[in-house]
Amino acid sequence: MAARPVEHFGSGSLTLVGHLAGALDSGPARPAVVIVHGYPSGPAGTAGAVSAMAELADRIADDMGFVAFSPCLRGMAGSQGAFSIKGWKNDIHAAVDHVRSTARVSGVWLIGFGTGGALAICAGADDTDIQGVAALAAPADFDDWATNPRQLHEHAREVGIVHADATTGLLDGWSREMRLTKAVDGAQRLRPRPLLVVHGMADDLVPDFDARVIADAHTAAELRLLDAAGHRLRHDPRAMAILLGWLDRQRNSAVPRTA
Repeated sequence: MAARPVEHFGSGSLTLVGHLAGALDSGPARPAVVIVHGYPSGPAGTAGAVSAMAELADRIADDMGFVAFSPCLRGMAGSQGAFSIKGWKNDIHAAVDHVRSTARVSGVWLIGFGTGGALAICAGADDTDIQGVAALAAPADFDDWATNPRQLHEHAREVGIVHADATTGLLDGWSREMRLTKAVDGAQRLRPRPLLVVHGMADDLVPDFDARVIADAHTAAELRLLDAAGHRLRHDPRAMAILLGWLDRQRNSAVPRTA
């Protein structure tokens, strides 16, 4: 398989990379999605998380006619910087800005998986021009991480998304950021814009209770719980069918972005 072209974009002082599909040089404005990866885990690490999102971007662009961008957030393969919850949320905003400035788009939706799903909800709530958000296997909050930031930092070093030794100040800052960043709060602020929440009932990393809490906070979310599905919903054909069906309905009922 040929290597995918690399798209560079800025987030603050950092240069990040991603994969942009479906951005045409001519023709009418098209709907766009920014697809946010989750926290890397498993043997594939950062490369696996990134490649799965790029494959999904290609599918959405080729089959549905969207502009689709899958950014590699800070610390991930090819991108500068180091992981933090606040930094990743800032990178999502930067990715949205990049799509709006690079392609002619009629509106932007966010799709996120795991940690990326929770941050997509929060970023969508911040940006009132985001048309809607789909969150798959997303935690309702990061309180578990906040209680033990040193353990999280050690794991982040193992997977290569941070590179420096932890300091007390860094860990305290991480803990504050994680306690302040809650998808359940973002869901409240996102309404009445559309929210799709998809979760596996056999998810051993994030309980399906989190999905119910997020959906309840929004009050009008589309909640889909999948029997026997685990955490990695990108590879569950039922989850992908639900996601693509939701996107198709969204583009047909979208409100044009204000100037």
